[in-house]
Amino acid sequence: MKRVALALLLAAAALYALATWMAPRHLAWGYVAAFAEAAMVGAIADWFAVVALFRRPLGLPIPHTAIIPANKDRIGQRLAGFIVTHFLSTEQVTARLADFDAAGRLAAWLADRGHAERLAGRLSGVGGWVVQALDDPRVHPFVTELARSGLRQIDVARLSGQLIEALMRERRHQVLLDGVLAQLARWLGEDAVQDAISEAIAREVRVLRRVGLDQVAARLATRKVVLMIARSLLELAEDPQHRLRLAFDEQVADWAARLQEDDALRARVLRLRDELLQRPELAASVRGLWSELLAWLQAGLSAQDSWLRQRSAAGLQALGQRLAADRAVRAWINGELRAAAPRLLERHRDAIAALIEARVAGWDAGELSAELERHIGNDLQYIRINGTLVGGLVGLLIHTVTAWAGG
Repeated sequence: MKRVALALLLAAAALYALATWMAPRHLAWGYVAAFAEAAMVGAIADWFAVVALFRRPLGLPIPHTAIIPANKDRIGQRLAGFIVTHFLSTEQVTARLADFDAAGRLAAWLADRGHAERLAGRLSGVGGWVVQALDDPRVHPFVTELARSGLRQIDVARLSGQLIEALMRERRHQVLLDGVLAQLARWLGEDAVQDAISEAIAREVRVLRRVGLDQVAARLATRKVVLMIARSLLELAEDPQHRLRLAFDEQVADWAARLQEDDALRARVLRLRDELLQRPELAASVRGLWSELLAWLQAGLSAQDSWLRQRSAAGLQALGQRLAADRAVRAWINGELRAAAPRLLERHRDAIAALIEARVAGWDAGELSAELERHIGNDLQYIRINGTLVGGLVGLLIHTVTAWAGG
């Protein structure tokens, strides 16, 4: 477009030269010369006006040129004021929200499976980035200290006492005792255990070793020991009122009370907790668990058909469907949005204006001029073209009126 406008200017200059040379030969050439002369004036004047918007014409320090670079900050202020006044006024936004069913549109959008899957994919991408950022050696000490800090807040002694009391109320501690007794019975029934018992007894009966009866006596004693223990375990398992069970009840109840009321015992438990928290093995365990958790999350977020992503998409779609079916909730969301919008606008309107002003002020003047010229340059070149043609026609009109008026 610059070349077209320049070509018209050169054509007007050539036409003026030709008309001036041919003027003595015919009266009509005077009209042509007047058209061409005015066309050149119009073209050059509009070229000056267009260039003066963005830079100094020919580099000359002419006043009121390079208008956009010189007034960049003022343009930013006016732009910020225009946007805040005409787009972010409370009345306009409130009127727009009154006719806008935000909750309904959100519900319809989420209820579509494709939209829900795309949103789940976006959320998974953000989640994957967060997980990857958290799996950093610089984060591990923070996570370890966070775990330690959280565990230090737990009163292990009192919590243990309350847990034991809860187990006792439902007789779960007796179920635990039955499990221990069953495991003990199975353990005693193993040949390896009985052989170990026999060997231990044989080492003690040294007198019978001289006549070779130590192993025989040990096996007999082992069988008697196993039978006696098995009989005792059977009696204990079958009798809910067995003295050992009652003693176990008393012991457990005593421990539950002491863990909550005995300051000395509680102090020992808390001291043991603090010692365990300071051990390096805890830090290694926390780092390992943290890395495994992040790896599991990363695998679930990155796979296209992962259970986590599918469940997220299904949950978002179900949320949209429930929201679409619940008119009361939609009305509540829209009402809250309409009520919150004016407060948010009043609170942040000045900040938005300041942000626009700062953003424009931070632009480089040359880059701003070049960007504006790139977007509206074609239209500005049409001004030069129109100036050439309109100027020529005005010059022709003036010459014609002058000639007619002079007779």
